[in-house]
Amino acid sequence: MPRHVPAQIIYLMKKAFTRLTLVIFITVAASQAVAAADVDVDYSKGVLIVNEDWYGHNNSTVNHLDPDNADGTYWTYRAIQKENPGMELGCTNQYGAYWHDRLYLIAKQDKDPGASVQGGRITVADARTFKIIKQLPQIDPSGAQCDGRGFLGVTADKGYISTSNGVWIFDLRTLTVTGQVKGSENPNGAGSGGNQNVGGSLYHGQCGTMVSAAGKVFVAHQSAGLLVVDPEKDEVVKTIGMDIVAEKAGIGSVVKSKDGMLWLSVAKTTDGRGAVLPYLVKLDPVTLSTDVISVSDIGAAYGPANSWYAWTPDGFFASEQHNVIYWTGGQNSWFSGTNLFRYDIDSNKITHIIDLTAEGLNWKIYGCSVRIHPVTDEIYLSVYHNFNDNTYVTRRYTSDGKLLKEYPMIARYWFPSLPIFPEAPEALALPDVSYDAPVGTIRYADGNLYMTGVKGGFVRVYDMAGSNVSEIAVNPQGDGIYPLPLPQGMYVVTDGIQSVKIFANFAH
Repeated sequence: MPRHVPAQIIYLMKKAFTRLTLVIFITVAASQAVAAADVDVDYSKGVLIVNEDWYGHNNSTVNHLDPDNADGTYWTYRAIQKENPGMELGCTNQYGAYWHDRLYLIAKQDKDPGASVQGGRITVADARTFKIIKQLPQIDPSGAQCDGRGFLGVTADKGYISTSNGVWIFDLRTLTVTGQVKGSENPNGAGSGGNQNVGGSLYHGQCGTMVSAAGKVFVAHQSAGLLVVDPEKDEVVKTIGMDIVAEKAGIGSVVKSKDGMLWLSVAKTTDGRGAVLPYLVKLDPVTLSTDVISVSDIGAAYGPANSWYAWTPDGFFASEQHNVIYWTGGQNSWFSGTNLFRYDIDSNKITHIIDLTAEGLNWKIYGCSVRIHPVTDEIYLSVYHNFNDNTYVTRRYTSDGKLLKEYPMIARYWFPSLPIFPEAPEALALPDVSYDAPVGTIRYADGNLYMTGVKGGFVRVYDMAGSNVSEIAVNPQGDGIYPLPLPQGMYVVTDGIQSVKIFANFAH
C-alpha cells in the first residue's frame, strides 16, 4: 500500500478501482492456483517473493519463482497456503529470511481485516518444504500491540525480531519470545495509536533493518539512529545519531557490503515521510568510526529511498559477490521509484543502471521489491503500473542493469514486498554460523587456516551448499596454523560463536 496516506484510505481506493474486475480475477486466479497445486516444487532453489498482497481482502502470500524452468512453469503462487491447507500468513508481511534450514516470515499483524483465517506476526516454516512449524499471533508476550518488522539470525539458537516497539529475543529452539533487547524500546510507548493513526507510536520510534558484523548487531532505530547491540548481553551498548550528517536527520536502513563495512541511508527527518538526504554513511563495525559520503559528488542524483511511515525494508542492498551496493531513489516517494543506482565501493563510482522512464511503458519499482541473488549476482525486481492496475511483472537483470528475462504474473494485487533467496549461505544447513568475527581472528591463505582466539575448541568449515567439508580440533589457546586444502570457492568457517567467510584459490 502507499506510504503517504493512511491505510484505510488506500483500502477504499483499491476497492473502488478493482470492484469491476474482481469476478474475472477470482476465476482466473483460482483455476491457475489449482493447476499449480499438482506440481512438485523444489523450494531450495530459485527466488521467493514475499507479498503484502491485497490489504482489506486477504492475508499476505508468498510466490516461488523457478527462473530457469525448462517447460516455462515459472511460478508457484501462494506457496505457503499450497503446502499448508487451511493456514495463512499474517497481514502485510513485509519481511522474510532464511536461517538454518528454516524460513522466518514477519508480518505487521496476525490477520488482515478482510481475511477469514488468523495467521501470525511470526511464521516459522521448513525452508525446503514450506511446511509451517509454528505461528505466533503476538510478539510482545504481554499481549500489547507490537507489529513485526524484520528478522535476523544471531546464533544457531537465537534470533532478533525488530518491531514497532524495539527488538525482541526469539529462542530458535523453543520458538518463543523470551524478552526484549534492553535499550531498543520505542520511546513513544508501546503500540498506542493503531496502524491507522500516523501520529501513533507505531510510526515513531520503530526499529527496522538489522545486520550482524564484528561480533555486534546493528539496528536501524527511527528516532535514535543506529543502535549497537551486544548480542551476548542482549542490550544496546552505543547509539550513533545521524546528526553526523545534518541536524535533525534520521537513519533509513543499514546494509553490509562484501568487505564487511556497514552503509547507512539517511532520512531528512525522523517523521517517516520518506524525504531523503543525498548522503551515505560508511561505518567500520570494529572501530565504529564513520565517514559521510555525498552521493551527488560521485554520480547519483538521489540517495537511497526510505520509509518509516508504513515500514518496509527499503530498496537498499549489497552484492555478496562483489564490493558493490545498490539502491532505489527518485524525486518522488519510495514506492513509485523508477531508478536503480549501483555504487562500486572500490572505485568510488556510482552508476545509474536502471531508468524505467526511458522505456516509456509506465513501469515502476514497487517499494523494496528488488534484491540481488547471493550466488548468481543477478538482480530481481518487481514492477507495476499503478495501484488501480493489477498487472505485475518480475524482472531479472545482470548486476550492471542489463535486462535478461521477464516473468509475467497472473493478474492480482500482489503488492510484492521482498525477494529472498534459498541459496543464500545462511539459508540451509549452516548450524553454527552466528555473526562475523573481528578481522584477523580467522584467516585463510596458501591452503592453511590461521587462527587466534578461537573459543569453541574446534572449528567447522561449510561450503556454500551448506555441506560440512571439514572439522578441525583447536588447541586450548585457540591459536595455530592448520592445513586445510580446499577446492576453489567460498566457504564459511565457524567456531560456534563467531564466523567468517574465506575464499580458496581465487585468482586476482
